[in-house]
Amino acid sequence: MDLNLLWFVLLGILLAGYAILDGFDLGVGILHPFTKTDQERRILMNSIGPLWDGNEVWLVTFGGAMFAAFPEVYATVFSGFYTPFMLLLFALIFRAVSMEFRSKRQNPAWRQTWDWAFFGGSTLATFLFGVAVGNALQGMPIGADKEFTGTTLDLVRPYPVLVGLFAVATFAMHGSLYLSLKTEGELHKRIHGWNWRTFGFFLVLFLFTTVFTLVQVPLATRNFDQHPWVWLVVVLNILAVSNIPRAIYRARPLHAFISSCAAIAALTFLFGVALFPDLVHSSLSPDWSLNVYNGASSQKTLAIMRNIAFLGMPFVLAYTCVILWVFRGKVKIGHFSY
Repeated sequence: MDLNLLWFVLLGILLAGYAILDGFDLGVGILHPFTKTDQERRILMNSIGPLWDGNEVWLVTFGGAMFAAFPEVYATVFSGFYTPFMLLLFALIFRAVSMEFRSKRQNPAWRQTWDWAFFGGSTLATFLFGVAVGNALQGMPIGADKEFTGTTLDLVRPYPVLVGLFAVATFAMHGSLYLSLKTEGELHKRIHGWNWRTFGFFLVLFLFTTVFTLVQVPLATRNFDQHPWVWLVVVLNILAVSNIPRAIYRARPLHAFISSCAAIAALTFLFGVALFPDLVHSSLSPDWSLNVYNGASSQKTLAIMRNIAFLGMPFVLAYTCVILWVFRGKVKIGHFSY
């Protein structure tokens, strides 16, 4: 078994799991200001209240797995993204704190402050995730010594910014489809309208990002010739995206949400295909890119981690499934709600 390839695939699974699960959490935060009343804002927060911290375990596991399996990549990426990652950390902290603090006082100014912190943290975190993906695809100034040689401004280029906006659009749509499953009454009817608007926003940026990627990132399609079966995932991605408006029109929110999950999983897979065998392209020279071999730990380390992962991942999956099942259904506001 190629352990380097195995860990590349496992990182992709963790990233897809995080994007799907915390994606709707972040999407709910992005949509938070568009509610009309305090009761509606509480409903949105409580729709993700029992889930968001468990969903972020996937991100923590992803970071830990990259640190152990690909330490060279971890070190280079975190050095290059030091300032954006600090911003990301603050965004995630304020997002979490806002949920815990918002309803502790009845003061409207207090609650409005935390409402905007919830929105700002969710939107900024999503945007920064997209910028990181865009830079990984387009390439970062990495030298022969595997060190980042640029500045923070080098990371804010048109393509990564576009991917960041696409991430915001994707999670906003994902969050609105999730809210269709969790709400009822007048709010549910208005969220149905959000479904259409967020899908339109997503579709426009999906097309722009796809075209921009084909033009600006020629390496994105280098593996398609060697592995033509990858085109099947492209077709499945298109079918999943196409089924979202169909399900919205037929008032089948669960089908729409499942299609959104499938589209995000397919996009994550295609992101991995575009990168492989690299984890981060070098914009200075292809020979200096960090890949699954020159940035990996020893084979013994990867083997030990494989055994731990095979023991631990079923528990993570089981926990996620149980929590989603226990807290299924419509949101009800009670005495102990957010």
